[in-house]
Amino acid sequence: MYNVTKKEQLNPDICLVEFEAPDIAKAARAGQFIILRIDEKGERFPLTIYDYDVKKGTVCVVCQAVGVSTKKLCALNKNDFILDVAGPLGHAVSTEKIGNIICIGGGVGTAEAYPITKAYKESGNEVKVIIGARNKSLLICEKELKSLGVELYVATDDGSYGRKGFVTDVLKELLSKQKYDLIYAIGPIVMMKAVSQAAKPYNIKTLVSLNSIMIDGTGMCGGCRIKYNNESKFTCVDGPEFDASLIDFDELIKRQGRFSDKEKLALHEYECRLGFKH
Repeated sequence: MYNVTKKEQLNPDICLVEFEAPDIAKAARAGQFIILRIDEKGERFPLTIYDYDVKKGTVCVVCQAVGVSTKKLCALNKNDFILDVAGPLGHAVSTEKIGNIICIGGGVGTAEAYPITKAYKESGNEVKVIIGARNKSLLICEKELKSLGVELYVATDDGSYGRKGFVTDVLKELLSKQKYDLIYAIGPIVMMKAVSQAAKPYNIKTLVSLNSIMIDGTGMCGGCRIKYNNESKFTCVDGPEFDASLIDFDELIKRQGRFSDKEKLALHEYECRLGFKH
């Protein structure tokens, strides 16, 4: 059992949850993830580690309430408990000095971009950050990213804040003005695919963090399999960081939707139990 020490609602759909996990906090590094199970009847699902505090023995995650398990997590409050947490899992981001880097976060992926940006900045890299969302109310972590001392660009689909357009619009402008050594993107799969395509003419290494469907987190179930450089890889043990140019994004998009009907049914049953009207 893992005690929730903090709960903060970042916007109507996205929450931050901090919980006690001293062993995980001690071993965690930027870019890694954990797998949670909220209760005995819950499924196992992955979330990237947003932050951790070794002294306090706590770990923070940021979660968007879209399915049953994520809604259960966002419904927790301080002093509630999470049944199971496994981690840290996956490979940590490299902390070497690379040079000029662009980090990109889309939607809830902006929270995942925070520890990556922090790690690159602490290694002496020059980092620019682009974040995006559908509208201003859905933007998160702007203040936290600015506190890292990076040059920050904001784009919203509807133009309600920052620049009107997509993160790729800002990316193309930056790439046309200066040479960069690395691009790191985290967000919806279609966004990461678009970033990879925008970077291709400039021959810049582009990394993405893949949170595809994971179950056991050890590479045994095969639920998070992707086609990578014409080979099968598992995002839980081989990633979650991958070279975007080698990913079959079209196959990944199809695989992400293979349980959509079951997910909709589970969500409908969950909301009916809570008394929601449809």
